Amino acid sequence: MPTVLITGANRGVGLALARHYHGEGWHVIGACRATSPELDEVAGQVVDGIDVTSPADVARLAAALDGRRLDVLINNAGMLHDEVLGELDFDAIRAQMEINAYAPLRVVEALLPCLGEGARIANITSRMGSIADNDSGGRYGYRASKAALNAFGKSLAVDLAPRGIAVAQLHPGYVKTRMVNFGGLIGPEEAAAGIAARIAELTLATSGGFWHSNGEPLPW
Repeated sequence: MPTVLITGANRGVGLALARHYHGEGWHVIGACRATSPELDEVAGQVVDGIDVTSPADVARLAAALDGRRLDVLINNAGMLHDEVLGELDFDAIRAQMEINAYAPLRVVEALLPCLGEGARIANITSRMGSIADNDSGGRYGYRASKAALNAFGKSLAVDLAPRGIAVAQLHPGYVKTRMVNFGGLIGPEEAAAGIAARIAELTLATSGGFWHSNGEPLPW
C-alpha cells in the first residue's frame, strides 16, 4: 500500500486530497494543527498539534513517522492575507513567508529519511507566485511567499534528482475554500483530482516544473 503524507489535511484542499488518496487505496497520513472528524474517517494516521513553522513540531512529526517510507509528500498547509499598499502589515507578510515558503522546506528537510528513490514531493503553490503573471498587484506577502516556495522547489528538484526524488510546484486553481471565503471557481474535489493526476505523471525528467492542476504549465 503506497503512503502519502499531507500537511494541512484537516480541511479544504488538504482534506479533499486525503479523501482522494484514501479512495485510491493509499495509506494516508494527515498532519495538521487540529484534526477533524472528516480527516479521522479517511486517514490511517493523524499527527495533530503540528505547526509546520515550529522546528519542534516538525521534528515531532518526523519522529511519529518512525522512518516509514513516504511515496508522496504534499506540502499543502498555507496562509493568505490581503495587504493594501500604504497600510502594509509586515507581521502578516512575515507570517505568510514562514508558513507558505519556509515551512515546506523545513518539512522536506526533516522528512528526508522517509523519502527514497521514486518518491515525489508536491508543493501546493499558487499562480500568484508567478512574477510574469502578475498584472493586478497587491497580495504582497502571499505573492512573495509563493514565489519563494517556487524557488525552493526548483532547488529541491535539482538537489534531490540524484536520489531519484521528483518535485513539482502545483497551483490547485481558484478553489472554493475558507481561505478565499468560498468564492472560488472549482470545488476542492476537482482541485484534488487534478493535483493527484499531476503527481502521478511526475517524473525526474519533468521534476522542478510549475503547473496548474489542470496540467497547464505556468510562467515563473
